[in-house]
Amino acid sequence: MPAMPRPSDAETYANSAFDALLWALSRPGLPRSLPEAGESPIVAALLDRECRVHATDPLLLPEIMRTGAEIAEIAKADHVFLGTLTNAEPLSQVAVGSDLYPDDGATVILRGKIGCGQALHLSGPGVDGSLTVQIDGLPDGFWAARNARLRYPMGFDLFILDGADVLGLPRSTQIEVL
Repeated sequence: MPAMPRPSDAETYANSAFDALLWALSRPGLPRSLPEAGESPIVAALLDRECRVHATDPLLLPEIMRTGAEIAEIAKADHVFLGTLTNAEPLSQVAVGSDLYPDDGATVILRGKIGCGQALHLSGPGVDGSLTVQIDGLPDGFWAARNARLRYPMGFDLFILDGADVLGLPRSTQIEVL
């Protein structure tokens, strides 16, 4: 019987984070747990030398650079780490793809509080009928700025990070502020 290679601890960590991120996007509004708190698991799961990345937190840059990813301006980034937002203006610069290449839309990662604050009504693919969630810690006008940038299939996918919990909101999810 041939020997099967064993994954390293780093591969197991990245795979666990990737699984949580995929699950979170496929079931919008339902939080999933990452292997540890913060952006590190997301960096390990999503970034490699073929990615362009923008990060507002300079402390995250060394970790991103270890992946070999290219540091880019926000408008050219595949992955945008916004940390804690104080205003919604950066969303106006995030790549949303084009009619021909909607997959060029970015993945946006930001911090928020899941389970308290602003009530949102979610519907669309992956949502069983509809779902109401609460998210706090985002600036005024955030959801209006997000909705203004989407024209499905163009848009950006969003991960909201709360410690080790992550909530995914793909561009296909319709969000109504309650």
